[in-house]
Amino acid sequence: MDLDQLRTFLEIVRLKSFSKAAQTCFRTQPAISAQVRQLEQELNAPLFERLGTRIALTPAGRIFAEYAEQILDLRRRAQDTISELERAPKGELVIAANEATCIYVLPEVFSEYKQQFPNVQLQVERSYGSAIVEAIVNNQADFGITQMPVSDKRLQVAPIHSDEIKLIVPVDHPLAAKPHIVARDLLGQQLLLPKSGTTRARLNEWFELVEPDLQISMELDATEMTKRFVLARLGISFLAASHCAEEVEQGRLAAVSLGPEPLIRRLALVYRKDKSLSKAALGFIQVMLEHSDAAAAGSRVPQALSSR
Repeated sequence: MDLDQLRTFLEIVRLKSFSKAAQTCFRTQPAISAQVRQLEQELNAPLFERLGTRIALTPAGRIFAEYAEQILDLRRRAQDTISELERAPKGELVIAANEATCIYVLPEVFSEYKQQFPNVQLQVERSYGSAIVEAIVNNQADFGITQMPVSDKRLQVAPIHSDEIKLIVPVDHPLAAKPHIVARDLLGQQLLLPKSGTTRARLNEWFELVEPDLQISMELDATEMTKRFVLARLGISFLAASHCAEEVEQGRLAAVSLGPEPLIRRLALVYRKDKSLSKAALGFIQVMLEHSDAAAAGSRVPQALSSR
């Protein structure tokens, strides 16, 4: 049973004639008769009674006509709804990111996106590191924002933001006046380190030569908590420069570069390569790239976006 058979059947019902229906359907009468026979065989019931030169619906035919109308009406409504979705996208996008990224990277992106797509709901799933990648791979989120590198070949990776990881200390701390510090400068200091994630892994590498002598006071998993604890002089810590820019500008914290080379943190927007992207999803990618560091540098738009 297909939609063309239903349309033919309902045209016969409307015109009460096989020959007239053949004309309006641009088919031969034997062709539409064959379509009706196929329906009757599938339903295991006759649909029409032949009364001389006239035809009438059987009881089964009357029941089937009601359902055929409903099926075609549902198809029309589905087409209309999808067409409207293209004109004014609706629905939901799930974005996996850590709390600091949501606070310091995404507000302007979300604001502009909501202006362009007011009927799309943005849902943020708070997650970290590899869990963000897993959420995208497992289709638990539409997009993720995470630190590079991302090596999973199933994912499209679009660089969007770079930042420098710095040591943060109270403004009157002895290390605050240094142009940069090396790992050995932190011996004897009470350290507040990220509990896990890419930044912690990179700091562990930076600390490698002095790690046995470090004094790790606490392991924290929130940017705001880290800043407050440093301000309360419970220890010194590390944050992306953008995450503490306000406090540094206000003279409440000092941010010192790590040496001998700066520790740069790069963020990327990630999503599945094989996932069909709605207009709402494509719009999110576009807005994100327009607000990214990569946009200023003339980065290429990912193929999934540029090909549409």
